[in-house]
Amino acid sequence: MVSTHYEAITTPDGTFDAFCAVPDAPDAPAVLVFQEVFGINDNIRGLATRLAEAGYLALAPDVFWRIEPRFERKDESGLADGFTMVQQLDLDLATADITVTMAHALAMPGCNGRVGGVGFCLGGTLAYLFATDSRVGGRGPDAVVSYYGSGVNGLLESADRLQCPALFHYGADDPYITVDKIDEVEQALAGRPDVTVHRYDAGHAFSNWDAPSMYDETAAHQAWGRTMHFFDEQLRST
Repeated sequence: MVSTHYEAITTPDGTFDAFCAVPDAPDAPAVLVFQEVFGINDNIRGLATRLAEAGYLALAPDVFWRIEPRFERKDESGLADGFTMVQQLDLDLATADITVTMAHALAMPGCNGRVGGVGFCLGGTLAYLFATDSRVGGRGPDAVVSYYGSGVNGLLESADRLQCPALFHYGADDPYITVDKIDEVEQALAGRPDVTVHRYDAGHAFSNWDAPSMYDETAAHQAWGRTMHFFDEQLRST
């Protein structure tokens, strides 16, 4: 049976909360879950719980904590508030917080020493930064999944630092990430057998069931199935 609570994550300049979903299994791989602009809301908590139900220790750090701790919006009506938060977000500090969260996850008694990450929208960009920049004891994550991260294109100069298998999900009809931008990601990572880019007949935030105008059930189910298969292969293999 899955249990949930909030973990306190300590940084050099303060403490923030991370939603945690714990599987009913010992020695589980950890997966960090990176939020959309809506914060750690029902959608993110639900995805973390799904991961725990599949046997993963899920941890979703509150990356807006320096601006407004526990910021949370539910659906499209919260987009303006979410964009305001993003404009104030320091990506370097957020990446440092993610690295501390990775160290925290690895030190948790239920973690078996392997860790992945998955992020959505803003979190899709954070997942990429997790892969390229987060290192704990000289090692980075073992696998990352990025869903429609609109900031990835501006970070492709660091593609050579992506040292773990990665999966990218994009909506082919995304008004925020046009086809040419998806092409740029594919081209920057071409020749990497451990990196896969998937495109879906859907728009932005197609995985978010709390945003009805964006949610696409078919694409969401297909992408989630691929995500879970990817994590099972990368985080459970010996």
